Amino acid sequence: MMSEKDYAPLSAACVRALNDKIYEKRKAAALEIEKMVKEFAACNNTVQIKKLLKVLGRDFACSQNGHVRKGGLIGLAAIAVALGNDTCFYTEELVVPILACLEDTDLRVRYYACESLYNVAKIARGSLLPHLFPRIFDALARLAADPDHNVKSGAELLDRLMKEIVTESGTPFDLASFIPMLRERVYATNAFARQFILSWIGALCSCPSFNLLPFLPDILDGLFRILSDSTPGIRQMCDILLGEFLRSIKHDPSYVDYSSMVNILITHSQAPDDLLQFTAITWIKEFIQLSGETMLPFTASILSATLPCLAYEDDNRKNIRETAKAVNYSFMKLITVTEENNINKKGCGDNEGADATTVSVINSGDNVPSPDHEKGDASAQKLPKGSEKSVNSSALDLELVVEELTKHLSHASVATKVAVLGWIHHLHSCMPHQVLAHLEKGLFPAMIRTLCDPSDEVVRQALKVMAKLISESKGPPLHSQKAVEAEDNTLAPPQVHSGDDLPLSAFVPNPYFSKFIHGLLRLFSSDRSLLEDRGSFIIRQLCSLLNSEAIYRALAEALIVEDDLAFASLMVENLNCILLTSSELFTLRMKLKNLADKEAHELFQCLYACWCHSPVATVALLLLTQNYDVASELISTFGDLDVTVEFLTEIDRLIQLIESPIFTYLRLELLGTKPPGGGCHSSRESLLRALYGLLMLLPQSEAFHTLRRRLQCAPPLWPNCRCGGQFSGPSPGDTVSSNPSHQKSKSSDSKEESHQKRGWLKKDADQLNEDGGEEYSHIDPGLRHFLSVQERHKIEKKVRRLSTVVECGIKLSES
Repeated sequence: MMSEKDYAPLSAACVRALNDKIYEKRKAAALEIEKMVKEFAACNNTVQIKKLLKVLGRDFACSQNGHVRKGGLIGLAAIAVALGNDTCFYTEELVVPILACLEDTDLRVRYYACESLYNVAKIARGSLLPHLFPRIFDALARLAADPDHNVKSGAELLDRLMKEIVTESGTPFDLASFIPMLRERVYATNAFARQFILSWIGALCSCPSFNLLPFLPDILDGLFRILSDSTPGIRQMCDILLGEFLRSIKHDPSYVDYSSMVNILITHSQAPDDLLQFTAITWIKEFIQLSGETMLPFTASILSATLPCLAYEDDNRKNIRETAKAVNYSFMKLITVTEENNINKKGCGDNEGADATTVSVINSGDNVPSPDHEKGDASAQKLPKGSEKSVNSSALDLELVVEELTKHLSHASVATKVAVLGWIHHLHSCMPHQVLAHLEKGLFPAMIRTLCDPSDEVVRQALKVMAKLISESKGPPLHSQKAVEAEDNTLAPPQVHSGDDLPLSAFVPNPYFSKFIHGLLRLFSSDRSLLEDRGSFIIRQLCSLLNSEAIYRALAEALIVEDDLAFASLMVENLNCILLTSSELFTLRMKLKNLADKEAHELFQCLYACWCHSPVATVALLLLTQNYDVASELISTFGDLDVTVEFLTEIDRLIQLIESPIFTYLRLELLGTKPPGGGCHSSRESLLRALYGLLMLLPQSEAFHTLRRRLQCAPPLWPNCRCGGQFSGPSPGDTVSSNPSHQKSKSSDSKEESHQKRGWLKKDADQLNEDGGEEYSHIDPGLRHFLSVQERHKIEKKVRRLSTVVECGIKLSES
């Protein structure tokens, strides 16, 4: 046991009072110590003061007895009170023993330690910060999660005082050294610890003396993790704090390291928590507006985070969806091609710079409407005027962007896929050569597969983008940048003018045009249901976006060499139906009626060579182009064909088309009047023979009676003829020569004239014999080509039937 001498300068009575378990006695001893220290300080007796600090700090505060430790704590506080302003010379001796008691297992000791440190800090104030603050802060962080309510309350009072000391003006506080402590503690999972760290960050953020923005990257990730806390109060507290940070960033963006924080935001923008996701995307949106080109290297990552958000349809996530739209639209506004800069560079002789694509980056200030601007959504974009900067397109990793877009083309959401297509269209408009260089890396096949999408909107937008990718126009641009800015700021590709607005000479397909045509045909060939359900829609959309003549010519040329004859026949039937019924192909139909034109003549020959895969489609094309002579001769060969139910159904459809407005001119020619393109009785006779040929092929169905009634309405060629109730011999105006050779000559001349006018010229007999042999030597080359194609179909059908029989036989033998 220690003697009284060992506790000097404390008296024995004071020592006993400090050790007493009754608080009032310990308090009385503290008052005695306070009086003693004041006397020592008055005579500047620092030796006795330090001796007293050593006794209280070592012998009392570190005692095994809890009551003794409590006495030591109250005694240390009394010394600080007595020293007053001189406390700054003894902070180490005063505070260190108290900090040790803050970790005591006895909750009452921890409580009195909080009380003691509070009294010391209230007097020492700023002198605690240089060396002791990290240890005090660490102790406070632990006490914030203390299980005892009284200890926690005492710690809160101490914590409030320390915030006051740190934030008061003139206090020397090393913020840079404090940030690592914040970064470590911000990842705490305890709710009270999180509340503690948020309160400290909030206190520093609200103090004008400190600027936390340069250190924000160190604590931002932890703050977003706290935002997902299950406690509503903590979530609200963190949300308010992040809002304050964002306002500070917008007020003074010069201190912000955007690049260090954007990846943190991208990570949390994909979180399952709605508030966390919305806040992260909102920050990304503001970063794009504030930092401009700094965000370009992160385009792919940001798209991977925001594009899936466009799929949200429920009202609870509407704010996330609209903010994601704003992010995508802001990026589209960020990336634009400045062709004038390239021209200027070329003019200055900077050839190297002229070859590079320049991206114009728009910073904050320009008024950019948000995707939901009509509703006044808070996601409205504001970009600064007159703050354009030009950066090289290398800032944008186009390969990663295209890869990300390609991946999201298979997303389940229509809105996401439409946004992806809008991105591809925009990138191609800004940097066409770079985008085309990435087509073969997966984008082109993915674009073609998109045509199988069940959504009409996705297919429509995909065709718009594909039309842009596979064509080059020598005419005026289909969509200027001003037009882009004038449109509603949707994420879909902009509307374009009809492809037939430009002449064929102005339409220049690039190498991907033929690849697309062949890819489209392969798609239809592998998915016949797609051809049946969406084929017409796809072809019509292509014809409205591109030049319909170029589309039909390319399809015809590809189908001419198609090995799958059954597919070629089916495809021709569909193309023929579209040609005769679609409003988008009106210009093409009118052109085909004027075969005196060289281009129209060449187009007809190309189409005819392909249309021969389908007999009824060939007849329809001949009727459309007023090649009645050939139509009549061709129909006369149908008796040698395999007349199936499908064949008769096609004829039935043709009869219905003849009764439609498309063939009004044909029905008028039955009157015997001279058609606008020229004509004669021989052409009308050929037309009648063709129609009667169709009539004879049909069973007595509704189509049969429809055509028969139509023919009965036509004036007779020969009044004395009773054929079909119409033909009764030569008409009075017809001169019948008794000279057979004269009749033959007249007939040959009229047919030759008709062939020339309709664009179908016969070869001489010798050439026909060389090309087609004796079998078809008496007919023109068009009819001979038709018969040869149909012969190939007949052979293929036989082979197909034989294969079916063989397969059935194998299955029977195996069973």
